[in-house]
Amino acid sequence: MSSMSTTQQPIARRRRRTALVAGLTASALVLAACGGNTGEEEGSGSSSAGEDTVSVFGVFATPLEEPWDGAIHAALTAVAEDGQITYDYVDDLGTADEMERALRDIIASENPDVIVGDAFAAEDAVREVAKEFPDTAFAFGSGGEEQAPNFSVFDNWLQDPAYLAGMLAGGLTKTGTIGVVGAMPIPEVNRIVNAFTTGAQESRPDARVTVSFINSFFDPATAKQAAEAAIAGGADVLFAERDGVIAAAEEHKLPVFGMMVDQKDQAPEYVVSSLVWDMQPTIEAVVAAVKDGSYEAQNLAEYSFMKNGGSSLAPINTGTAFEIPADLVTKVEDRQAEIEDGGFTTPVNEDEPAGSTTVGE
Repeated sequence: MSSMSTTQQPIARRRRRTALVAGLTASALVLAACGGNTGEEEGSGSSSAGEDTVSVFGVFATPLEEPWDGAIHAALTAVAEDGQITYDYVDDLGTADEMERALRDIIASENPDVIVGDAFAAEDAVREVAKEFPDTAFAFGSGGEEQAPNFSVFDNWLQDPAYLAGMLAGGLTKTGTIGVVGAMPIPEVNRIVNAFTTGAQESRPDARVTVSFINSFFDPATAKQAAEAAIAGGADVLFAERDGVIAAAEEHKLPVFGMMVDQKDQAPEYVVSSLVWDMQPTIEAVVAAVKDGSYEAQNLAEYSFMKNGGSSLAPINTGTAFEIPADLVTKVEDRQAEIEDGGFTTPVNEDEPAGSTTVGE
């Protein structure tokens, strides 16, 4: 787990370019070649700006339907609607070359104050661009450390709601087997899966948690197949760390837990709750630092902790097709209160879950 230290070289916010709209028009063709959306297209949070407004551009590797990048986009949109920033974005940049080309095009044509995105599949390319443009603030999802003077890192530190969801899962399983389908065995996924498993075993010490990785951040078809395999192996509760699992749970009428946002609407009778990532505290911290000139590269992890409002467990669904015992809900609520007041610290274990398998290419 990377440290949360900060570097010592703050960068000053420069004045935003006034030709945002004209720049977007000029760059639309270039960004379109990368397969994404520009701020001129429907779905963007673009808005007009004054000279003192912080301009932010989102640069995402996956389509926004993927919950991880979707959660970042939702936070940026909310901050834009509050009037704190102007916001435009491009998504579905699936390769390192596409990501690097889009970053260079955006800086050349839009010159935003801040660029926010995910670097997991393009770490070297994103960091190289950040190094070349030290006056632009970069805040990227990353498994690495911050890079002075301008490259900050964040991640979805969801171990707290994962533990609580695991407690619920352990209390709901009748077979004693719970199935988890995750992206890949990397630290930021492992810590969520391991926290979920530990929580399940608090409620049911003999719970068996099977873990399948699909080797992709977004492959709903493979995720659904992995969930089907878990069900065939005896799992009667599922955790959808990746998109695609909830559909399998609904078809088999099984309890399931969502990820990143409240996914109850995908299967209203079967989604018990979801791990919710609120990126707004992270975005607001970056924007405030850029605005007052104090921005410097840092690890932004703490802003995603439950006690800081960066993550939560979605409201427990009271309309499920199965009963959720009241005493189980009370135990989870008590544990949540302990997390929020600092009385309980969720263990962080980033090792690959024991016995996990990988099913994707």
